[in-house]
Amino acid sequence: MTLAALSGMVSVAAGAFAAHGIGDAHAKELIQTAAHYQFMHAMATLACATFMQVGARRARFVPALFFSGSAFFSGSLYALALGAPRWVGAITPIGGVLFLAGWAVLAWAARGVDPTIPAAPS
Repeated sequence: MTLAALSGMVSVAAGAFAAHGIGDAHAKELIQTAAHYQFMHAMATLACATFMQVGARRARFVPALFFSGSAFFSGSLYALALGAPRWVGAITPIGGVLFLAGWAVLAWAARGVDPTIPAAPS
């Protein structure tokens, strides 16, 4: 939960930086895309905690996939926007695959939820 919250915070800061601190249109677009995906997956990671409480135990694998995806996908886009060499862009699809794997595992985890079992007490 802490890492998800920090990831959300970083994405908001990056989005603000893109909006107010970047003049180059392409760099701005890269940062906005990276921040969008990072934020979306930070929120999805927070939702995984709730999902696990209702019996989706397999969802425990998802945060690692989402965080790794953010590091590769968003991290490479941030780096490119800040002047990294073009070959760094080859890393971006690895992050996309990790995001897809996380969503696939989440769908798999959902199949393990028994709606007749009440949620665990907090």
